[in-house]
Amino acid sequence: MAEIVVTRVFDAPRERLWRAWTEPGELARWWGKRGWTTPPESVTMDVRPGGEFSLLSVSDEDGREMRLDTTYREIVEPERLSFGEASVTFTDLGDGRTEMIFRTTSEMTDEIRRRAAGGLASAFDRLAEQLSTHDRGATR
Repeated sequence: MAEIVVTRVFDAPRERLWRAWTEPGELARWWGKRGWTTPPESVTMDVRPGGEFSLLSVSDEDGREMRLDTTYREIVEPERLSFGEASVTFTDLGDGRTEMIFRTTSEMTDEIRRRAAGGLASAFDRLAEQLSTHDRGATR
């Protein structure tokens, strides 16, 4: 089994990250590596233990599709989500900052692990951009 762990600190409150991970329209804006799109209508999120989490990512370049179909295992709002073999935790650091730790374990070769880690890094870069864009456009 190989494990991928990605730790990021975002300039956004924990509740904002929670929404980015649990609301279909929010998740569709950032999910997937750069160059892939997740149509909002493809996202199903029944955010409760045993609930369905599914979506479709489409390559902007050639239309290839990557489907995710999994089940939520644990929900502790706004601290922790677990689905399939993955978990994500959100720690409030104060000053409107949140540490996110994403962890997944799976049978994979070193090459697939490197590619998956790169895809996750790209997706989490998109998440950071989405959070800052959304917050700049928000009325205060």
